[in-house]
Amino acid sequence: MSTHTFADLGVPTSLTRVLAESGITTPTPIQAATLPDSLAGRDVLGRGRTGSGKTYGFLLPLLTRLSQSNTRRQPKKPRSLILVPTRELATQIEAAMAPLAQALGLKTLTVFGGVGPNPQISGLRAGVDVLVACPGRLEDHVGQGHADLSAIEITVLDEADHMADLGFLPGVRRLMDRTPKRGQRLLFSATLDAGVDVLVKRYLNNPVTHSADSAQSPVNTMTHYVLHLQPESRLPVLVDLTAAPGRTVVFTRTKHGAKKLAKQLNASGVPAVELHGNLSQNARTRNMDAFHSGSARTLVATDIAARGIHVDDVSLVIHADPPTEHKAYLHRSGRTARAGAEGTVVTLMTDEQVRDVRDLTRKAGIKPTTTRIDAEHPLLRELAPGERVFVDSPTPVAPVTNPAPRSGSGARSGGGRGRGGQGSGAARGGQGGSRSGQGGGSRGGAARGGGNGGGSGRSGAPKRGNGTGGAGRSGGAPKRAGGGSTVAWSSSSTGSAAAFSAGTRVGRR
Repeated sequence: MSTHTFADLGVPTSLTRVLAESGITTPTPIQAATLPDSLAGRDVLGRGRTGSGKTYGFLLPLLTRLSQSNTRRQPKKPRSLILVPTRELATQIEAAMAPLAQALGLKTLTVFGGVGPNPQISGLRAGVDVLVACPGRLEDHVGQGHADLSAIEITVLDEADHMADLGFLPGVRRLMDRTPKRGQRLLFSATLDAGVDVLVKRYLNNPVTHSADSAQSPVNTMTHYVLHLQPESRLPVLVDLTAAPGRTVVFTRTKHGAKKLAKQLNASGVPAVELHGNLSQNARTRNMDAFHSGSARTLVATDIAARGIHVDDVSLVIHADPPTEHKAYLHRSGRTARAGAEGTVVTLMTDEQVRDVRDLTRKAGIKPTTTRIDAEHPLLRELAPGERVFVDSPTPVAPVTNPAPRSGSGARSGGGRGRGGQGSGAARGGQGGSRSGQGGGSRGGAARGGGNGGGSGRSGAPKRGNGTGGAGRSGGAPKRAGGGSTVAWSSSSTGSAAAFSAGTRVGRR
């Protein structure tokens, strides 16, 4: 780590004070390397692996230089532009920037698709100092006359290699062509592939190149394991690892796989949310909020989350499906062991995947520990130490929204329609909440089964109930009911786990 302070590198006191309040006092290597040049107005090419601190590496000079400039913001003409590949990264940069910009009296705006354009249009018309944008939506605004890039003083391209991987470079070039050639440009990337090199040569003027913690650099605080298992052991192993204390990110290869696995984990008592391209922006935000807050300890994601998503204290990354190429492995794995913290990376491998995983790890430059295991293997306790905690309680949960019931104390549940008994339900409302009440959960306490027991509605277990402990309509919980308590948490059709039962069952496997 650098022995310099941010003040030593030229960051003004108004910003170092905000950083110190967040516990950030020592620059990372990429920050220490790039800040003197970027603060001086030079074009900079910064190469560093994910988690190396690139965000503050460009935010600090951008905000500092804007605050010292004599120009003022104008309607529709942002003064600076940060282009990013994903909505999640845009939101994250905005969150990191907000207290810094506020300290300097600068106005910011985030623009991306998946949400209504009108608030963005209003913000652009009012004038902004810093515009954080995904290329597609920004091109829409420019084409419709809502945004004019002719006053851009500083442009940042973040995760440039990921934008290349996603096919965004044509749009990036069209946008960059609209910015003044005299402006400062900062490009940050984990790798310098052919597509990124084209951007560097076309838009950066005599750039200073700084490399620190490149994507291929070994991370001393990250340990890698390959678990060789049979297909039938995959889910039990995932349940065991994710039920341990701490935050875990699990990667799947497909959107369907992420959705299915999140449901399976929830059904097994592990609060999990999903993140993939099929979700609406509201669902993405809701799920990430649940993961940030800890109400969901596990995030199941496709490669959409491999870049730019930073959540403190992710102790374990699991490749439930090995990625197809080594860059994706490195970026996925970068969700843990960030900024010097320790982390563990686990790849699940079946017999058919041995050759692919061997090639993958070789190209990634790592030498993992490979062990043949099953769901009872003691290594699981070493990889994810601590008690396994499972949500298992009939206590109703307060959902995201809770409108009044349609009638009486148990609208659309309980006796009137023969769908529920005298239990307490969860999902879409607590006792007496929307579509639930004394008669049970949403559309029934012991769904379609009847009986006296706790039930969960619409998002607990599937359509079965036999006496005590009924179950609700969907959610993938085990097909069982009766006897003891039933699983009682809410997981919406978008995979949000914003509401979980307060009760837990703690046990050891």
